[in-house]
Formats: sequence, structure tokens, C-alpha cells
Amino acid sequence: MIMLGHGMCLPSQATVQNIFLAARDANAIPDISLDPGLATFLSLDSAAALQHQYASLQRGLSETQRATFGVRLQRELGGPRVRGNSSAQAGQSPVMNPSRKLFGIAVSSRIGGIAQNYLRLIPGLANDPDTMAETTEIYDNWLKLELLDHYHRMTNKKRMSSVSMQQWLTGAALHLHMRIHQVRLHSVPFGSAASLRLSYKTAFNRLVQGYTVYLHRNLRETAPSAPAHRTSQSSSPTNRTLSGQMSSNTDRADTFNETTHGNVSGTDESAWQEGLLFIEPGRNVTHGVRHHPCESPAIQQALVTRIINAQDLEDSRGFFLFPKKVFQRLLTQDNTFELDTNYTGRDRL
Repeated sequence: MIMLGHGMCLPSQATVQNIFLAARDANAIPDISLDPGLATFLSLDSAAALQHQYASLQRGLSETQRATFGVRLQRELGGPRVRGNSSAQAGQSPVMNPSRKLFGIAVSSRIGGIAQNYLRLIPGLANDPDTMAETTEIYDNWLKLELLDHYHRMTNKKRMSSVSMQQWLTGAALHLHMRIHQVRLHSVPFGSAASLRLSYKTAFNRLVQGYTVYLHRNLRETAPSAPAHRTSQSSSPTNRTLSGQMSSNTDRADTFNETTHGNVSGTDESAWQEGLLFIEPGRNVTHGVRHHPCESPAIQQALVTRIINAQDLEDSRGFFLFPKKVFQRLLTQDNTFELDTNYTGRDRL
């Protein structure tokens, strides 16, 4: 229920819906949900998913193309091992294209950079469990410290945003599975992954609360308006509607919306100034959904609810909330993915 303050009036559901759709069509609605790729590859069947994709790619290539593909794969995703990579050991990242993304987050971000550097090393380490365990431990520590700092900035230093929320969620999902991988490599105990899962579940719930408050503080909506110098001075039924002489908020809003298809208050259609929806820095859109200015506060509250409901938060929570039995199955997977760059189509992965 929306609480009405002094001078506040209720918009129609159609008004809220149309403004939301205008923002959605302009790609202004934020998305903090997990990238679908994470759900596919960080799952109980992650090894099978990798095997399937790799085999599918290979089957579509000629023998020469497969050989070239293998070389390029090692060059693009491979790289020196940690012992021989001084820049990686120093925690430095190579220059990255800011527009590139990994699982929905920019690789130029700190979390994205750590994740990309780790994943680039995997092809060269996949068949060496000892080095894989050592490398994963190093990147686990880097990612853990960065996630803690990122969480602190969002909750205590007012660095909350849709981008920072998605970065943290993606980083936490990757970190949890990095820890799970270490359990499978027998380099950390089972309880280490189990406790991390519960910690991220709690942290995510707190961040969602903070993100909702953030949207309430930042989201602003302004109704379209007609310049005064273009407005007729004649009194008309429409003019009386705009001056608030209707007894019912709902009836007034509906009558007002009905007049938006023609001239309102004697004002030429082209003279109307578009309304503005500002969600957060970098996310705003103009719209032509006409309504009374007094409805804007209620529209803002309703739009925050619509945006939160559009985030698939339950799916994201589910990433950290799956049953203990499922979690144990994930930890005890015994199939491993061995990267065979010499695959010719006659062999099987």
C-alpha cells in the first residue's frame, strides 16, 4: 500500500505501467541478476556443459580449422603458469578493453579483472592438479579481499549502484565455485565452502535491502508539461479537470489520461515538454506519459517495486540457497574436464 502525504495523489496502474515500459524499451531498467552463463557452467553438470560446448565447436570445423582453433584457444585463454607470471603474482592486470564483459561484468573492473586472469590460466593448468590447486588458492585470496572491500564500499561508503551490485553478485558466485573447486582438489576442507555459501547468502540479502533504499533515494520522475505561453486562457471541461476539481483521485487521473490524445488546456500537441524518469546516473529516459505532477511521488515508489521485481532476485538467492544434499553432490563431482587441443573428430573427449 502506498502511503499518501500532504498534496499527494494516486496514479492509475496504466500510468505506472506505461512509464515502466518506456524505460524498459529504452534499456534503462537496471539488471543486477546473475548472467545465464554462470548458471550453466557453475552447476552440477558444469563439466558436461563444457564438454558439450567444446565438442560442438570442434565438430563444426574442418581438420585444418580445428588445428588453428586449438592454437588460438591456447593463445587467447592460456598463458604462463603462476610461477612464471610475475605480473599475475604481483596482483597486476594487463590493459583491458573497458567494453569487454565476462559473465555480465566489465573485465576492466577489479572483480572482472581477477576473474578473467584466473580463467585465462585454466587451460594451461587443467591437467596439473597440484599447480591448479596452488593457483586457485592465490586467486581465491585475491578475490576474497576484493569482495570484502567491494561490500564495504557499497554498505559504508555510499558506493551502491546497479553495476556494483552485479559485480559483487557475479564475483561471489565465482568465488564460491572457486572454493568448491578447491574442495574437489582436496586443498581446503568441506566446511570452508559450506561456510562461504552461508556468508554470501546473508551478505546478498543485506545488499538487496541497501539496493532498494538506494533506488528509493535516487529514482525521480517528472511529469510532461505544457509551456504556459502556449496555453489558452479559455475555460473548458478539460481545464477544470487539470485544476483538480474532480472529487475522486482515480476518476481525475483517468479523465486526465483520456485527454492526452488531443489538445489539453488549449495547448498545441507539439508544445508539450516530455517527462523524465531518472533511475540512477547513466540511466534515464524521457517519456510522453501524461499525468498530474502530484502523482510523481507515488509513481516513483511504484516503479522501485517494479524494478526490484524485475531482477530475478529469487534465482540469485537460489544460487546460494540450494539444499545441502545438492551442495554435497556438487562438491563430490568426480568427472574432470581435460582440455584436449589435439581433438580431430575421430577421438572422443
